[in-house]
Amino acid sequence: MSAIAAVAAAIWPAQAATGENPSCKGTIYLSFDTGSQSQAEFIARTLNKHHIKATFFLANEKTVNGDYTLDPAWAPYWKARVAEGHAFGTHTFDHVYVQRDLPDGRIEVKPQFGAHAGQKQVWSPAQYCGELQRVAERFKELTGASLDHLWRAPGGKLTPQLLAAGRACGYSHVAWAEAGFSGDELPSEKWPNAMLLQQSLRKLKDGDIVMAHLGIWSRKDPWAPAVLEPLISGLEQKGFCFATLREHPAYKAALEKHQTAVIK
Repeated sequence: MSAIAAVAAAIWPAQAATGENPSCKGTIYLSFDTGSQSQAEFIARTLNKHHIKATFFLANEKTVNGDYTLDPAWAPYWKARVAEGHAFGTHTFDHVYVQRDLPDGRIEVKPQFGAHAGQKQVWSPAQYCGELQRVAERFKELTGASLDHLWRAPGGKLTPQLLAAGRACGYSHVAWAEAGFSGDELPSEKWPNAMLLQQSLRKLKDGDIVMAHLGIWSRKDPWAPAVLEPLISGLEQKGFCFATLREHPAYKAALEKHQTAVIK
């Protein structure tokens, strides 16, 4: 028996294969940030297999194919996810990390990709808004669909002025629950997949947002193939259902307001 299988067997009992999920005892919100994309297809297949809708946060990051996540080559992938009913937010176009707030109201940032990769920049709130909007514009070009007014800062790092800039731009920031940190960025030598699975299954509770990536360059033993399937199955057998952040009580009203404004 593999380590993952052993964890699964220890945490939830075998159930009769009825083909029916138990009644919902709570909702878990799966979210995926772009990354190396090494696990992108596997994650999509797994979500489809379980009829689960998730939320994707997009940045234009370098992939294992040598291109970038918002290049035209990825249009079919994103179009397919739109057709499946997933939700989508902005992760800043160049995966821009905030450094600090400045006294004059501007923000010091450092893009990971793009023309100024690795260089500290000083931006106004309007410039940061433009960075959030770049993802929305590219997403529209690639898929014909509109981005949801959701935003996740790279690393989840915020400052007061950055949060205010996002709000002024019309975006609700989405972090993740403490138990929702998948650990897929951690070194697999110290944090093996069996341990990460065990922690998630024990700690996740109703309303928690889970954060993982579509692939991480640094982790030697990738998280998704080993953990995602048993995690979903284990949560389902505990009675949890899954939804996009469009249904999350903290974001639903704001997102519906934006949709109404567009319709009008």
